[in-house]
Amino acid sequence: MNKYIVVWVAALLPWLAFSQEKVEGTVIDSGASNEQGLPGANVYWMNSQIGVVTDIDGKFSIPYKKEYNKLIVSYVGYESDTLAVNAPKTLRLRLKASNTLDEVVVQQKRDDIQKAYFSPQNVVTVNSAELLKAACCNLAESFETNPAIDVNLSDGLTGTKQIQMLGLTSPYLLITQENIPMVRGASQAYGLTFTPGTWIESIQITKGAGSVVNGYESISGQINTELVKPLTDNAIFVNGYGNENGRYELNTHFNKKLNEKWSTGLYIHGNKRTQKEDDNGDGFLDAPLADQINVMNRWQYQDPEKGWVSFFNVRFLNDGKQVGQVDFNPDTDKFTTHAWGSEINTRRFDTSLKLGYVFPELPFQSFGFQTAYSLHKQDSYFGFRTYDINHESIYTNLLFNSIIGDTRNKFKTGLSFAYDGYDELVNTTDYSREDKSVGAFMEYSYENLEKVSLTAGLRVDNHNRLGTFVTPRFHIRYTPWGQGSLRGSFGRGKRAANIFAENQQLFASSRQINILNEGGEVYGLEPEDAWNYGVSFLQGFNFLNKKGNIALDYYITDFKNQVVVDWENPQEVSFYNLDGGSKAKSFQVEVNYELLTGLDLRTAYKYYDVSTDYKSGNLQKPLQAQHRLFANLGYKTKVKENGSQWKFDYTLHSMGEKRLPNTASNPVAYQLAAYSSPYNHMNAQITKVFSNTFEIYVGGENLSNVQQDNPVLGADNPFGPNFDTTIIYAPIMGRMFYGGFRVKI
Repeated sequence: MNKYIVVWVAALLPWLAFSQEKVEGTVIDSGASNEQGLPGANVYWMNSQIGVVTDIDGKFSIPYKKEYNKLIVSYVGYESDTLAVNAPKTLRLRLKASNTLDEVVVQQKRDDIQKAYFSPQNVVTVNSAELLKAACCNLAESFETNPAIDVNLSDGLTGTKQIQMLGLTSPYLLITQENIPMVRGASQAYGLTFTPGTWIESIQITKGAGSVVNGYESISGQINTELVKPLTDNAIFVNGYGNENGRYELNTHFNKKLNEKWSTGLYIHGNKRTQKEDDNGDGFLDAPLADQINVMNRWQYQDPEKGWVSFFNVRFLNDGKQVGQVDFNPDTDKFTTHAWGSEINTRRFDTSLKLGYVFPELPFQSFGFQTAYSLHKQDSYFGFRTYDINHESIYTNLLFNSIIGDTRNKFKTGLSFAYDGYDELVNTTDYSREDKSVGAFMEYSYENLEKVSLTAGLRVDNHNRLGTFVTPRFHIRYTPWGQGSLRGSFGRGKRAANIFAENQQLFASSRQINILNEGGEVYGLEPEDAWNYGVSFLQGFNFLNKKGNIALDYYITDFKNQVVVDWENPQEVSFYNLDGGSKAKSFQVEVNYELLTGLDLRTAYKYYDVSTDYKSGNLQKPLQAQHRLFANLGYKTKVKENGSQWKFDYTLHSMGEKRLPNTASNPVAYQLAAYSSPYNHMNAQITKVFSNTFEIYVGGENLSNVQQDNPVLGADNPFGPNFDTTIIYAPIMGRMFYGGFRVKI
């Protein structure tokens, strides 16, 4: 029955979309003796969003609009062509293969942040130019200039930044590296700091339900990181960074094209902090003493004539952190009351393989294979508490892409397998377990660049702890008028909460751990299950001959079950399954505009209503600002012939008040107000590009010098009953300046 519905939809939608005057024709290869048609060629009107792709025979049919008279035809591997068309007619278009030219150089200025007009999914792409607007030492620090993601400190000791989207923290995001799940399980707390910023080529941020191809765990969205490619990255790249608080970093890239098919790259990252900082005088380090070495070897293979492409990565990481009191010496004070301290030592090995094949005679048809293995070992202690976790993970995904009838109707189908083995020790309690799952998925896409595009997906998974369940996802995009894009989506997500790995800040407190065992398969708790619904609208415009856009979106995440993390009793942290309702509502309006040539303004307002039924009643999420304002102002001078240029960037985050966890049962000296005070957080950076090979940058963070008064509650008695480092609502460190350089050869 279902296959007949798919065929009926595939036949009906094109008929509805093209019942008007149109230009028809065929796109052919001018060099082919039999004038072979080119399937999958792009045909669109210049300066419009109206476009189509050719079918299996190279034929196309595009609506005719009097206001457009330039028709552009493009195809990978061929020289694009532009034709003047002033009336509906039938055309025969010949494209010349680009390999017949001595050299083809295509240059186009990309926006630093690109919003998708045509995709059914609400996707924002952040490219490398945007990442350079801040020091961007690692992935966790890559979102400071992007309003789609919120960045907050996770605790008062480690300085680790936690990201949020749609009002929910990173465990509810699917974080992937080149579409392979990466930051999950044992790496949830610190995994974002394990990807250096210079390794990142681009980041794709998807709001709401993601694709079924990437799994079932995504609830509020997906963040996918694309790494630099050995073939296209600089042969040699060196980046040095240092700040006044004693943090130093060095990144080196060495890339080599071995032959026409093989390229390889060696990427080495190191960072170190040995300087002790205690600006607020509470006796605790404001930032950890840290030492990390991170090495990756990457291989790239491509044979476009035969249709093969492949990437192979292998990486080793060793990361160490020391936090706690300034006078803490691990050699003499570990597990004593001489001074409170903590060490977090992580060793990680991971490797991945991606293999893709595009059928030479059928460029719209391909298959892909992905597999990854990782071994994550963390040994840590927090005062007298011990937390050790080893996480071994295997992931495999097999994918096939093709079309139904023509390239407007596409489908993806495949199989996936995942294994996670956890050896987890909390003090003396062993929480080891094994998770295994196998799944199958199917996703249908209809692409009509003029009016409607949609993606409908379904996957079925069998998990040894979550059982057998179905995950549907649906996205639709409609263009009501020029430069307008209206989207809607819904989808389900399901996951097993790793309560300790995701909430490691609880160990740096005197809170007792309380798990209300309800007979579930993971820590005695049932899996989390949620539906996400969303609508968004994107409108591009031209004002005073300058481009801009305005975007509005509203999303609701409705939990059918959730593992509630309850901080409302200052003497304990409780984990239990939801009994009642839990919803995260998110509204955002964003305006981007080019004020002057080279001067861009990006502004946004966000409102969150994230409430949960706790044992003590319905409460707003703690440490979450309901109102947030964002502004980014960037200016670039014109690039001179020698490549020199100035770049200026300023970012403002304005935070509304945040509800603080209840501390009423503490002694008066250790009680906090019900709400924090609003504050403004400002960053700025200046970059001087001397040439195409050398540039320097200087910047400042927290220029308004905002600091939380008491980030460590009970700092005067860290072994007492009121010690707590988990209630962080503002920056800990004051104003900080940094500088660095980049060399590209």
